[in-house]
Amino acid sequence: MYYQRLSDEEILSGFREGDADIIREYFYGYCQVGYNIFDQRYQLREKENLDFMSLAHQYALYLMEHDWKPLEDHSPNVSLKTWLINGFRYVVLDALKWYRKEYGSITFEDYLMSFDVTSDLRLQFNKMVEDVCDHAPLDRQERLIIDMLLLQGFKSKEIAAQMGMTPSAISQKYKKLKEQIIVPYFRKNFDMDLDMPEVMDEMAILHREATMGEAKMSIAPMPGSMADMAALMACEDMDFIREEIMEQKRTTPEFITELQPNEIFVFGSNLKGMHGGGAAYIAYRKFGAIMGQGVGLQGQSYAIPTMQGGVETIRPYVDEFIAFAKENKNLTFLVTRIGCGIAGFTDDDISPLFEKAHDVENIVLPPGW
Repeated sequence: MYYQRLSDEEILSGFREGDADIIREYFYGYCQVGYNIFDQRYQLREKENLDFMSLAHQYALYLMEHDWKPLEDHSPNVSLKTWLINGFRYVVLDALKWYRKEYGSITFEDYLMSFDVTSDLRLQFNKMVEDVCDHAPLDRQERLIIDMLLLQGFKSKEIAAQMGMTPSAISQKYKKLKEQIIVPYFRKNFDMDLDMPEVMDEMAILHREATMGEAKMSIAPMPGSMADMAALMACEDMDFIREEIMEQKRTTPEFITELQPNEIFVFGSNLKGMHGGGAAYIAYRKFGAIMGQGVGLQGQSYAIPTMQGGVETIRPYVDEFIAFAKENKNLTFLVTRIGCGIAGFTDDDISPLFEKAHDVENIVLPPGW
């Protein structure tokens, strides 16, 4: 066919001009190749809302919102097809986050192997990691941590043992490196968010689980003397107190796949209301968000714009949301980590904006906010 002879520049031009034939053959054709590859690894066809057209449309919305520029900026060493499929991989991994069991089962090795669309792409990833180590302001220890983790595939506890440190110290160092150096470098080159695997501190997890167990034991009545049992039975409000304590500890779950009738999904949006990725796409697909509406209540969701500038441009919309929640006490608002995805902010940037929400009973915030 004629379209098979087009150059990358002509294909991009066709995308921007909305040429239906070029978009069908090249954009959706390339995405179909990627979908077949990722389906073999993640069984996408078996999962709700992870069908090919849903994911491809989500990717198209993102690219159209950015005038297809993420594709134009691809490395000269990587073909447009490979670059487009690699970007599609980010959409797939982002969607998989909402399937906790499946996403949690992806190992570090699986994560790196997901770059194996072609051997050239894997080499490109390795080269970018090496570039970080060569050119970023890192000391020898930091360089070694990045190399062992991202290129050699060591786990945090293995790195800690070799370097004479605790797994927690390795985790903290990696988190700082990730936020300040690694992710900004990858975002600059890929123009997309990077789902870097976290370094899990196993001792911290065990401690957290033990603490939760202790908390549960302190709430539950323990067998004791008859006087103790009588005192507990005499407390008519014990169940209410228990529920109140649990409610105070409630935080927004990391993965929300369904809502109660009175619950509202609060997500970060853009002013144009292009709900093409992350939590915004989930809000659009599942909770009634409306394409073209970038602010406020819509279905069982509430949009707070985060893409229009710095943190201070977000504050008025957060204040407006808090006031709205106070006026609608019959609803419970589950706030996601708005602004901490494509918008590029951190929890430390955004969480102070919600300080006034701490005393609002029907606003549930993410852990640590």
